[in-house]
Amino acid sequence: MTAKLRRRPFDAQAKGALDALRVVDLSRLVAGNVLTKVLGDHGAEVIKVEPPAGDSLRAWKTGGVETSWKTLCRNKRSLCLELRNPAAIEVVRKLAATADIFVESFRPGVLEEMGLAPDVLLALNPALVVVRISGWGQTGPFSHKPGFGTLVEGYSGFAAINGFADREPVLPPMFMADAYAGLYGASAAMIALHHARATGEGQVIDVSLFEPIFAMLEPQMANYRISGKKKPRTGSRSTNTAPRNAYRTKDGGWVGLSSSTQAMFAKLMKSLGRPELLEDPRFRTNSDRIRHLDEIDGVVRDYIAGITLAEALEQFDRDGVTIGPIMDVAGLDEDRYVAEREALIEVPDEEMPGGWLPMHGEIPRLSRTPGILRNPAPALGEDNDALLLPLLGGKELARLRAEGVILHGAAAA
Repeated sequence: MTAKLRRRPFDAQAKGALDALRVVDLSRLVAGNVLTKVLGDHGAEVIKVEPPAGDSLRAWKTGGVETSWKTLCRNKRSLCLELRNPAAIEVVRKLAATADIFVESFRPGVLEEMGLAPDVLLALNPALVVVRISGWGQTGPFSHKPGFGTLVEGYSGFAAINGFADREPVLPPMFMADAYAGLYGASAAMIALHHARATGEGQVIDVSLFEPIFAMLEPQMANYRISGKKKPRTGSRSTNTAPRNAYRTKDGGWVGLSSSTQAMFAKLMKSLGRPELLEDPRFRTNSDRIRHLDEIDGVVRDYIAGITLAEALEQFDRDGVTIGPIMDVAGLDEDRYVAEREALIEVPDEEMPGGWLPMHGEIPRLSRTPGILRNPAPALGEDNDALLLPLLGGKELARLRAEGVILHGAAAA
């Protein structure tokens, strides 16, 4: 039976833990939008300041639908400005003066060229938290280089250990470096905000795409210093524990299995009907098993190859063995756990087949102040008037619109 995803309406009056926090977001693509999605999902007012063509994320479409924009930019507002016009920069300065957090992801030096250098912003708003996202950081010999995640996923050492030993290094098929940077950036912004609230002192946060993914590879550098050996590409195997791998079942399914403790290895051998292998000197300890990895892996592989996916899951779950199915997007779309946990939800969207857009639920989960769904991802310039009328007044707003400084939105149509 297909699991039914929970259908959630948007509630414009919803409030979260970060209600009254204002975030001005000039970032593009993934990292900055992940950062501000976390804040927006918990109540912050996130103002996306977009150029006339919109955030580049809007161009990533499937079937003509802006799926990346819709899923990463819910709970945000859109202000469209011609940022090459000095009058637009003045509008951004006024917004920054009202904000708690300012986010940008231009190449280092561009913000300064725009007249929005951190010292300018902090002079306007001394308690402002300025988050700067770039590929390689604001300083260092690579600060001038393009900052695509692919480049840092290769440079960080991740690709070198990902894949199989007899094949090429494998880059991740998703926005890994960007997502890590966005999550680190959200944490850093809240740390700096705590300091600002306590002292009145804002500061600048330098988030590179490189350092978060590089940090996730601990403790490999220490291991290398001790052993003098580079971590090899091992596919789904582990260099720390065995057996651990992806195994194919009789009916073509795949399972992931790990026996990372001695107790779990004992449960696995008993479930396979091979308790005698617990006393085999090749497999007695984890270190022994690592030295005879092919042999022990073959025992598990051959057994699982003789049963179906359903049989494997039922048997090993009953026997307390750590195993799970390797899911794909089709399976996850109909999965009971994903649905009941609300890891995936559906929201109204007229552009989607059936009128519902699947997207991830709000994370992290807070017991007293859960995440919210305040509004869908905005159309380009949708919030121009609502945001700028109280900031500029009607006369100035009309003048800037007439001069092409403020673009798109209902009033500009």
